[in-house]
Amino acid sequence: MNFAAALRSAWRALATNLMRSILTMLGIIIGVAAVITMIAVGGGAQERVAEQIRSLGSNVILLTPGSRTATGVRLGSGATNTLTEGDAQAIAREVPEIKATAPQNRTSTQVVAQNANWPTQVLGTTNDYFSVREWNVVTGRSFDPAELARGAKVAVLGQTVVRELFGDDDPIDQLIRVNRVPMTVIGVLDRKGQNAFGQDQDDVVIVPLSTFRNRLQGRSTSRLRTVASVTVQVHEGQSMEAAEAGMRELLRQRHRLQPDQPDDFSIRNLTEVLAAQEASTQVMTLLLAAVAGVSLIVGGIGIMNIMLVSVTERTREIGLRMAVGARSGDILAQFLIEAVTLSLVGGAIGIVLGAAATWAVAFFAEWQVMLSVKSIVLAAGFSAAVGVFFGFYPARRAAALLPIQALRHE
Repeated sequence: MNFAAALRSAWRALATNLMRSILTMLGIIIGVAAVITMIAVGGGAQERVAEQIRSLGSNVILLTPGSRTATGVRLGSGATNTLTEGDAQAIAREVPEIKATAPQNRTSTQVVAQNANWPTQVLGTTNDYFSVREWNVVTGRSFDPAELARGAKVAVLGQTVVRELFGDDDPIDQLIRVNRVPMTVIGVLDRKGQNAFGQDQDDVVIVPLSTFRNRLQGRSTSRLRTVASVTVQVHEGQSMEAAEAGMRELLRQRHRLQPDQPDDFSIRNLTEVLAAQEASTQVMTLLLAAVAGVSLIVGGIGIMNIMLVSVTERTREIGLRMAVGARSGDILAQFLIEAVTLSLVGGAIGIVLGAAATWAVAFFAEWQVMLSVKSIVLAAGFSAAVGVFFGFYPARRAAALLPIQALRHE
């Protein structure tokens, strides 16, 4: 029997018991659909984390105030501002691995433009912040040196603030009031999206650090030139560990800390933190795909059981085929093709169902998903392998029957 004849025979056998064939394929259908959906959801989660890493900029370290002991009481991290603008300038100047530093202060306040108002974050920083975060000004311009030096009343807006205050109007050269201080909009930032903590990064008004210090900040902190954090960018190809060690040594000297005193600042490698989050997301995706793969194996066991029943029911047919000249290899191929056909048809239906389920997750749950050809090929190939693996034993058992015994089977 050639392959085409074996395939036609398999189709006839499956069509004869259509309902049983559909129920047999159910495990494969659910397994393939689950594998495709889980990989798509996991891929979307990984892509989201990758976007968050890209939104931070490359080789970025965040420097924040640490804890401090006052009258024997240890205050929490960030309880006092231990970092200054001078620290940021010294790091950029004296640590060779550092490319740029961006000192920052921020506060929450109500911003008003004409009849509209919006609560948002106001960030005071320098132009280095845009390069460190790889955040471009898409409309207008950033701050010029004179505006940074004299504390000019100018602002660059995030996309969310533009939408809430100006709608579709052009915000450039428009006047806004930040904590009752009038400021002129000179630029609009590119869209950045959410960060790793789910916060909208586009909901921000950025002003020169000197403007924030002189016009928005309290007088005591303004005089000390303290900052809430410093974003640091390391040169490409330089060691992040060496950069952290250089910053730690320099800051301990500047803060006059004794060898037995702990750091009064905190250094965090944000890329490393999010890379660890990406790795955990990848492990979770593999785990979900493995759980979904179990249903494929269960489906394969179902195929094996049904094929064994089919061999038993068709024993006389097998004996008759052998009596008229069919070889053991023909019988083996016939039942093996039936098992693989069940798996492939179930896999095809599962692919369609998995694509539909992926679309439903993206549409109704509004999750980011990524349906890839690789996951479809993987699921289809695995379903075919299940058919061959679990169909071989029944087919081998049918091929091993003796014609006389098979013809006498009741």
